[in-house]
Amino acid sequence: MTTPAAELDRLVASARSWRGDGMAIATVVSTWGSAPRPKGSHMLVHADGRFEGSVSGGCVENEILAAAADAIETGTSRLLDFTVADDAAWEAHLPCGGAISVLVQPVAPQGYPPFLFDVLAAARAGGRALTVTTDLASGESRAEDAPGTGRFVNRYAPARRLLIVGAVQIAQALAGFAASLDATATVIDPRERFLTAERFPGVALDSRWPDDAIAAADPGAETAVVTLSHDPKIDDPALIAALAAPTGYVAALGSRRSHAARLDRLRAAGVSESDLARIDGPAGLDIGALGPAEIALSIAAGMVRSFRTRDR
Repeated sequence: MTTPAAELDRLVASARSWRGDGMAIATVVSTWGSAPRPKGSHMLVHADGRFEGSVSGGCVENEILAAAADAIETGTSRLLDFTVADDAAWEAHLPCGGAISVLVQPVAPQGYPPFLFDVLAAARAGGRALTVTTDLASGESRAEDAPGTGRFVNRYAPARRLLIVGAVQIAQALAGFAASLDATATVIDPRERFLTAERFPGVALDSRWPDDAIAAADPGAETAVVTLSHDPKIDDPALIAALAAPTGYVAALGSRRSHAARLDRLRAAGVSESDLARIDGPAGLDIGALGPAEIALSIAAGMVRSFRTRDR
């Protein structure tokens, strides 16, 4: 599932708000070529024509709205194919070789059960993944992992988190980038004079020692840990805690020389070579960054590259 977290959360919020009214949900179940939206993308349609989300970013949505109205009225699902031969596909920027298949289901017991929105919301709030399997012939969806012929399996990953260690100037910029990248940021620093709401407005703050804070956060595959303090007493315990968990992205700021010294310290502390290899250090992509904002941008890009490469 590659729908951005904020978009998915808006869709779930709309579904729960519209409950009791007629709804249909459209899902991209297959793509080919230069399709504008990935598999798993959703569009939720209310009986009065309101909608949330997108399956193509173009005029295919007009066809989807019509199919959704029919699904709400009849209670049956439809599988729609859009290829380069369709006028709607040309208008939706698919003519360069793209094609998509979209399943339109009524939000009803015989289609996409309404309670699945609650299940999805609870899974995201609890940091858990959720798998929904849909039978393409019947249009029925269930919260289970049951792959097979004629089934579409959509895995919704937990919301992403970014744990930033060191309340420095780069952290201010990086926390701002996190929000636009659908990641919830927490800044961790035991130096409370650095860690203030004035310096980090609207950002979660944690003044515990980083190893305690990270262990309590229980980081998983959708969590990134980035150390920025330049103080080994703060950064090294944070890295050890992050590497002791299945943290999805671990990065440490510093020059190549300082990173080599860091690896020696962590090695002496008992960190394995395989875990040391998980550290992106020096952190981020080499874009010739100067200044806190550009350095934060390079780190954010490194995080995105790591997550996206893994998800392919």
